[in-house]
Amino acid sequence: MKRVIIAIAALTCFSATGYAQKIYDVAVSDFNIVKDGTDMNIDMIIDLSSLDVKNRRSVHLLPVLKNGADSIVLSPIGIYSRGRYINYLRKGKSIFEDLNEEIYREGKQPDMFRYSTQIHYEPWMDGSEIFLNRVTCGCCQDLLSEEQARIGGFSIPVFEPDFIYVRPEAEILKTREISGTAFIDFPVSKTDINPDYRNNRSELAKIIATVDSVRNDSDIKVRQLYFKGFASPESPYSNNERLAKGRTASLKKYVQDLYHFPEEMIVAESEPENWEGLRIYVANSSLEHKDEILDVIDCNRKPDDKEWIIKTDFPKDYRFLLDNCYPGLRKTDYKIEYTIQDFTDINKILEIFKTSPNKLSLNELYIASTAFEPGSEEFIEIFETAVRMYPGDPVANLNAANVAISDERYKDAKAYLKKAGETPEADYAWGLYYLALGDYDKADERLKKAREDGIAEAAEMIRQGEKLREYYTNNK
Repeated sequence: MKRVIIAIAALTCFSATGYAQKIYDVAVSDFNIVKDGTDMNIDMIIDLSSLDVKNRRSVHLLPVLKNGADSIVLSPIGIYSRGRYINYLRKGKSIFEDLNEEIYREGKQPDMFRYSTQIHYEPWMDGSEIFLNRVTCGCCQDLLSEEQARIGGFSIPVFEPDFIYVRPEAEILKTREISGTAFIDFPVSKTDINPDYRNNRSELAKIIATVDSVRNDSDIKVRQLYFKGFASPESPYSNNERLAKGRTASLKKYVQDLYHFPEEMIVAESEPENWEGLRIYVANSSLEHKDEILDVIDCNRKPDDKEWIIKTDFPKDYRFLLDNCYPGLRKTDYKIEYTIQDFTDINKILEIFKTSPNKLSLNELYIASTAFEPGSEEFIEIFETAVRMYPGDPVANLNAANVAISDERYKDAKAYLKKAGETPEADYAWGLYYLALGDYDKADERLKKAREDGIAEAAEMIRQGEKLREYYTNNK
């Protein structure tokens, strides 16, 4: 079994911290931006220890939050030379007064300034970036220079999983079977087949059509035909044994004469009395003495004794069974076992998928999926087809669960995961399922188990879960 990782996207963080970033003679470190409910908190440390403010000048540090055409200037910091600071005190007015500028006289500012502000969150801010502008003004508030540096970015965390699709093992021999049931009628005590008797023509046609459906296909080779004939429980048992055996042998000869298969290719078996079929019918009926008849069917008496008890003790129910149930018990189950050739060319596989996907193995269906972009309609269709054709296969269910999660069909994903087996890849997929639903405790449990069992990708998913949990806990 091979597994292939499909990386859909990388997670973007809703907060950021980083190394000190220089902007001329100012450095920024410990930058952090977090959405908290309806607000955004912005924090950073600005190193002013090397800030050089010339005489009669002022330096202004303006953080700006920007996303495309949308932007907002945050509260600035102003460091004024001695003369400019005296002028500010006289006039009581700064250049950026409307922005609530925090002002210091040059030489009196702190070396490490803890900048912290809170603004109202708006949708455009998701995906925005923070820039720090360093503006130098002259004695008449003339703009002398302006420099800008990017400090960090902000985006709301989203769940972006890395899916692991498992490649099924190639089949050594692609053996398949097709089966059905025919109700061929015989005159009383007769075993020879008469195609024109009652509805025999159409019942034989069912068998012939089934054989032809595989026999006439160049990609298929018939290996064996199997017939099992049943008689109903009317006594005596010995006669029913003769009839079931003889009638099944007649059907074998009929098919043999028609197709001229090798003798050993057709297997014929029989069961004298179809008590299992009778029990199923009675159990699902509303007969007056249903429970009593079931007790008789389940007892250890000989078949003829059972049939006699039902007939004599419950005559009304027996007559009903004779007319409505017994004809259906006289049947022939048939099965055709065949092999399908292997396909390795992806173009041939894609061609077969369009018309006869039932010819493809799980491994061949996986090969077909590689022709399409993960998450595309064609990609999803292939894995959905695979799980319909192989509904009990754990790998088919695991891959189908992955595409269902990617398609946000979580009800389907859960149903598939329940049949995906107990593997590290299945634990990982369960973790993605729970992350998508916001059940972070269960996701963490499954992903940590997958990580312990060797799924390296689980570590990143655990990190995503922590970020998502933190964000949505703070923003309920």
